[in-house]
Amino acid sequence: MSLKENIEMVKDELNSEEKFFEKAVITERFVKKYKKPLIGTVVAIVLIVVANLTYEASEQNRIESANETLAELQKNPKDELALARLESLSPQLHDVWLYSQAIAQESAAELEKLKNSKALIVNDTAQYEAAEYKEDLAALAAYSGKQNAIYKDLAMVMSAILLMQEGKIDEAHNKLSMISANSSMAQVTSALMHYGVK
Repeated sequence: MSLKENIEMVKDELNSEEKFFEKAVITERFVKKYKKPLIGTVVAIVLIVVANLTYEASEQNRIESANETLAELQKNPKDELALARLESLSPQLHDVWLYSQAIAQESAAELEKLKNSKALIVNDTAQYEAAEYKEDLAALAAYSGKQNAIYKDLAMVMSAILLMQEGKIDEAHNKLSMISANSSMAQVTSALMHYGVK
């Protein structure tokens, strides 16, 4: 190897070491300049992770407690303390329990109380069931007028039946004609149109 090649090799090594030190100095300056924000970011990330883990553990504990409380109510439906505890642990599960009890007792009054439930299915079905139990044509019409009512067609069929019982055949016919041929109630509607609303 010639002297010139040795000198070039040494130069290359010095250049690479110089670049390494230059990067180290730049990194050190960056860390010094942004030390507090970097530490703050790391601390924030750690706090978020800890908070999420704590929340998940707490939420899991709450769900288990709500399920245990529901099991207590199934054994003793009259347990007012368990009912209050269920409401504080899970308002929606509380409303589902009340709904099941109202249906079992066929209580329109108890169903009325659930019309504003935050559990959407309870809210919807309680409105329908209360109107049906009371045989309230206005409430059934209001319910079936809701865009996303679960039992919309069933409410119209019930309205038609009540109208037929009152001898209002034309009104019953109009109600039944509003039910789509694709509805799950289409066969019932057809039978009522044929036999009950001629």
